[in-house]
Amino acid sequence: MLLQGKTVVVSGVGAGLGRQVAATVVRDGGNAVLGARTEATLAACAAELDPKGEHTAYLATDITDETQCEALAALAVERFGAVDAVVHVAAWDSYFGGLEDADFATWQGVLDVNLLGTLRMTRACLPALKERGGSVVLIGTQSAVAAPSQVRQAAYAASKGALTSAMYSLARELGPHRIRVNTVLPGWMWGPPVQAYVTFAAHTEKVPEDEVLARLTDRMALPELATDGDVAEAVAFLASDRARAITGQSLLVNAGELMH
Repeated sequence: MLLQGKTVVVSGVGAGLGRQVAATVVRDGGNAVLGARTEATLAACAAELDPKGEHTAYLATDITDETQCEALAALAVERFGAVDAVVHVAAWDSYFGGLEDADFATWQGVLDVNLLGTLRMTRACLPALKERGGSVVLIGTQSAVAAPSQVRQAAYAASKGALTSAMYSLARELGPHRIRVNTVLPGWMWGPPVQAYVTFAAHTEKVPEDEVLARLTDRMALPELATDGDVAEAVAFLASDRARAITGQSLLVNAGELMH
């Protein structure tokens, strides 16, 4: 029970990684406080993971709104008495393209969600985290350090790269309060977004989905993609006391596609 008695705020709870993180928190004995923009999604997730409602709470939250971030943090304290960890899954990852076709107004929106939104949510939780220390786990991306050849997501990669850089400053600033700050960097991760990519590419190219998937797995040291669940397991470790001496670090969860 890695997170026994811990209260973890999870942003961006939807059908993919956010849900898996929440499920892992509850499975490992913790309380999961769920945030996302769509209340119906949160309600369905909470009901599925915790039918009795003893270990979950949720609130519709847009992380571009500081007041809503503060309300989610307040809910965690009101319901469970503390915040022990914050996991930042919420992100804008659906804008594709590079420099030549860039719409910089959209880039600003991506940065507002992925960089500033994450910092807003972190700051909202700071008063509670300072009470007894804890963990902030950022979700980055491998594409911030090694751009994939299959798709272009320059704005997403740049925003997540900035977030990883911010991690170093946060780790120094918050360390005296025994607050740890780390980043998980997923690569190609089997879950709803990558499933959609495989289906789209197979349809567009008129090839079997297995062929598209093989192009990805052939790049890995392990002959498979990491899953949303694999990434959630790494998040749970970094949120737990077992990682009490780890801060300012980035952990690749990518089946060995890129090695540092």
